[in-house]
Amino acid sequence: MPTTTLAEAQALFDPEPGWLNTASYGLPPRPAWDALQSMLADWRRGRSSWEPWGVATELARATFARLVNVRADQVAVGAVVSPFVGLLAGSLQPGTRVLVPEAEFTSNLFPYLVQEQVGRLDVVTVPLAELADRIEPRVGAVAFSLAQSADGTVTDLTLIAKRAREVGALVAVDATQAVGWLPVDATQADLFVCGAYKWLCSPRGSSFCVVSDELAPRLLPSTAGWYSAEDIPSSYYGPQMDLAHDARRFDVSPAWPVWAGTAPALELIERVGVEAINHHDVALANRFRAGLGLEPGDSAIVAAQVPDADRLLADAGIRAASRAGSLRVSFHLYSTEADVDRALDALVG
Repeated sequence: MPTTTLAEAQALFDPEPGWLNTASYGLPPRPAWDALQSMLADWRRGRSSWEPWGVATELARATFARLVNVRADQVAVGAVVSPFVGLLAGSLQPGTRVLVPEAEFTSNLFPYLVQEQVGRLDVVTVPLAELADRIEPRVGAVAFSLAQSADGTVTDLTLIAKRAREVGALVAVDATQAVGWLPVDATQADLFVCGAYKWLCSPRGSSFCVVSDELAPRLLPSTAGWYSAEDIPSSYYGPQMDLAHDARRFDVSPAWPVWAGTAPALELIERVGVEAINHHDVALANRFRAGLGLEPGDSAIVAAQVPDADRLLADAGIRAASRAGSLRVSFHLYSTEADVDRALDALVG
């Protein structure tokens, strides 16, 4: 149950007015920033061994699992999402057809295309709106972003998973632009990856990968290292390899400062509750959409065609982004109605 109100959470952030670019990177709450600085101070002075820093990684793993409705032993940790996608791409049977939206973010597409270049996979790209209808018996895996990076379009995971199960296809989801503002159930996917540096308000360099119990035996742990072992202290040297029996076998050794900041950021998201954050974020996005004369949407990300938008926003001190030829703005728990109105004043007067 949420234990922190949205207003209480907002008081833990220090954004300069006009930050509307969480889809590029999220801002840290003060507890995350302070934990990161404390870890860096210990590192500078040599006041600690690494083991206490590793505790933050495990706390973050457990919190992420709760956020997406899975067990912690199904969650692997890493730095970015593409190596996790690459694990699946490299483990699929030769000749597998992979269905992907044609405008998919490339970290969730290139790993499959690399395997296609060497003749192992058959990658088919289709318009996002046709994705569900193009799942047919020849398809072995469907890969897509839960919320699209370019424009925030949210894909119906339940529908895709149902269609995929009907033909025996795997479901691989990049939820980097969703987890933290969109309620999700990762049990519907076989592979579910997420970078934490956007909507989870964490330092760049922490990511998660949920591996279903059915997929885990088929996934080759080709990135295995000392942190992937069942017993880490006994895995530092030599050829004896005893990998973890659960998703930790897919872990990549954590960058300690990053995870020191990730754990408290995720804890705050959990304490506020994703439902409350979703209501806040989407309401702000729809306030912005209404100001531009657009229909309401269901996403915290808004893409719009506005002439000279980059210059107009920059002149007003608004930080946003341009993606795929459109203005892209994004709203999170630290965003305010004043941020929205300031952007609209700059764009439409």
